Amino acid sequence: MASIEEKIEDIAKKQLDNIHVKYFTKTESINSEIEIALKKAPSKKGGIGNNYPDIKLFLQTKTGRKIPVMIEVKGTKGALIKLNEDGDIDNYKKDGSVNYANIQKYAVNGAIHYANAILDYAESYPEVIAIGINGYEETQTVQTEFGVYYMSKENFSYPKEIAKYTDLTFLSRDNLDNLIEKIDNLGLSEEEQEKKTKEFENQIEVNLKALNQKMHDDLEIAVGFRVQLVAGLIMAALGVPNKVSPLQITDLKGDIGKNSNDGKIVVDKISDFLSEKKIPQEKKELIVSDLSKVFIYSDIYKPKNGESKIKTIYTVIKNDIMPIFTSAQHLDFTGRLFNVLNEWVDIPDGERNDVVLTPRYVCELMAKLCKVNQDSYVWDYAVGSAGFLISAMKQMIKDAEDNIKSPKELQEKIAYIKYHQLLGVEKRADIYMLAVLNMILMGDGSTNILHKDSLTEFDGNYEQGEDLGKPFPATVFLLNPPYSAAGKGFIFVKKALSKMSSGRAAILIQENAGSGNGLPYTKEILENNTLVASIHMSDIFCGKAGVQTAIYVFDVGIKHNKDNIVKFIDFSNDGYSRQNRKKSSANVNLKNTDHALERYEEVVDIVLNRKRKTHYLDNCVIEDTINLEGKDWTYKQHQKIDTIPTEDDFRKTVADYLSWKISDLMKGNGTANFF
Repeated sequence: MASIEEKIEDIAKKQLDNIHVKYFTKTESINSEIEIALKKAPSKKGGIGNNYPDIKLFLQTKTGRKIPVMIEVKGTKGALIKLNEDGDIDNYKKDGSVNYANIQKYAVNGAIHYANAILDYAESYPEVIAIGINGYEETQTVQTEFGVYYMSKENFSYPKEIAKYTDLTFLSRDNLDNLIEKIDNLGLSEEEQEKKTKEFENQIEVNLKALNQKMHDDLEIAVGFRVQLVAGLIMAALGVPNKVSPLQITDLKGDIGKNSNDGKIVVDKISDFLSEKKIPQEKKELIVSDLSKVFIYSDIYKPKNGESKIKTIYTVIKNDIMPIFTSAQHLDFTGRLFNVLNEWVDIPDGERNDVVLTPRYVCELMAKLCKVNQDSYVWDYAVGSAGFLISAMKQMIKDAEDNIKSPKELQEKIAYIKYHQLLGVEKRADIYMLAVLNMILMGDGSTNILHKDSLTEFDGNYEQGEDLGKPFPATVFLLNPPYSAAGKGFIFVKKALSKMSSGRAAILIQENAGSGNGLPYTKEILENNTLVASIHMSDIFCGKAGVQTAIYVFDVGIKHNKDNIVKFIDFSNDGYSRQNRKKSSANVNLKNTDHALERYEEVVDIVLNRKRKTHYLDNCVIEDTINLEGKDWTYKQHQKIDTIPTEDDFRKTVADYLSWKISDLMKGNGTANFF
C-alpha cells in the first residue's frame, strides 16, 4: 500500500492553521539552538547528519514556559507507534543500542527521537512534547491517528502519554491551560523511574565500554591514565552557566606549544570550572595537580596526523557520554565508569576485593535500612565513588520534597543537605576524584568529600566551609570497607561508631567477619551498639570480588543486650540473575527474573518491623539472640537443620525403593526379592 504521508502532513498543517498556531516546516529553522541540537544528535538512521522533524512549533504559557513540540508524520497503516513488551516506546534494543529501524518506521518513535535530541543537546529547553501522526486510506476514507507524549529532564526524559487525541486542537490557545495541567500531573511511578534508571545505566555502560575498548585497542592509553582522563574531560565538558563555557571539540587544535597544546587547554578549562563551582582551594589544587600528570606531563597531547589522543577521546565523550548527563544526573555515573575502566586492570588477588564499588540497588537498600530522611547526617569512611552518599542524598531530598511545601524552603533545605549533611573520606587519589566528580554531577555536594586516610588522618570534624573544625554530627553510617583492613574492615566501623552518639549504621562486609574474623572489633562494637539484623547477601559482585558478603545493621549508641532479638535473613535469592560478561550490557549482566524490587522492599519491611506487602522470604528469616563475643553474627550459625527422620520420610523412601525395584524387574533384571 502506497504511503499517503504528504496528504497526512497537509491535514496536520491545516489543523494548525485553523487554530492559529504558528509552525515551522521540515526545512525551516525554528531557532538556532534547536537546529544545532537536531544536527548534533545522531540522525534517524544512526549516522552523522541532520534531523528533520516534519513539523516544529512552540507552545508558550502564560507563565513564560516555552515548550518545543516535535511532530513526525507517517502515511501507512500500523506506522503510528512501536512499543516493547513492557509497553514502553521501543527505541532501544535489549543490548542497549538504539533501534534506528523503529525510529525511522514509526511516527511516535521518530518524534521521541527528535525530542531526545533537544533534551540532550539544547540547554534552554528542559521539556518537549513529541507528537506522532499517522494516516491511511480505508474504504476510500482517510483515517488519522495521533500519539502525544511529554518528556522532561525532571522526569528522566521518560516519554509519558499525555492523553488520547483525535486531532491537534488540544494545542490551541483556548485549550492550552488544560494541556499544561495534564502535563504537570504526569509524574512517574516508582516502577517507571526504575525502568528509566535501568535504561540510563545500560546506555552509560554500553557507551563507556565502547570508549574503554577504543582507548585500549586504538589509542593504547595506559590503564592508570584512563580514570583521570575521562573524569577530567567530563569536567571540561560541563562548564558553568554564564561563567565558564563548555569545552568545544574545535577548541582542541593539536598545537604543541607549552601554553596552547590540547592538554593545557583542558587543564585550564578544568581549573576555571572548579573555581566557579566554589571548590575549596586546597581541593582544587590537588585535583589540578593530579590531572596535569595525565594531560600535560605525558605525551597524550601530542598530535598524530593533526589530532591528539585527547581530542579523539573528547569527541566520543562529547557526543556519546555527555548527552546522558542532561537526563541522568541522579545516577552514580562514576561508579560505573570506574568499574568499566577497571576491567582492564590486572589487580593482585590480595587487593581485588578492595577495588569493587557497591551496586546502586544495594546502596539504596542500605540507606533505607538506616531510615535516612531529610534530617539525617550521613558519612562514609571509604567513600569510593560516593555511591552510598548519592543514594542517601536522593532519599533525603525525596523526604524533603514530600514534607516541605514552600518552594523557597525546599530549595534552601536541599542546598543545606548537599553542603552540610553528607561527608565522605577516600584514601585512593583516583577514586577520590571520581567521588568529587560524582557529587558535582549531582548538583555539587562535594564540599565534604575528603582525600584522607580515615583511620589515621581524619578526626571526625568538618574540614571545609563555614563548619570548619566542628564535629560532623553523624546519625547514619554507610560503609563497604576494604576487606584487607584489620578485622576484615571492621576497624573502620569501630572508629566511626565511636564518634556517633545515636543513629543507625549499615555495613556491607565479608560475611565471615561476623563469625570471628572481625575480632576484636566486633566484640568491642557490641559494647556501645546493638546488632539489629544480619543479611546474607547474594553474589552481588558476580566475578568482580571473590567473597561472600553480608549486611550488618546496628542501632548506634545502645549497648547490645544478650537477650536482644536479632533478625537473620537469608537473601541469597534476591530475585536477580547475574553474569559477568565484559562486552555485555548492564541489562544482560543483571536481570530481574524473580521480583527483585519486591524482595528488596520486603527486606526493608522485615528489618524495620513494618507490615510486609510480599512474603517471598517467609522461610528465610530467623529471629535469635547472639552472645557478646562478636563471633556468631552469620545466618548459617543460627540456621537449625532438622535431621530427625519422620514417618513420612520413611514411607517415601520405601515407596521410592519399591518403584525402582518393580521397574528393574520389568526390564528383566534382578529377582523378586524386595528386601
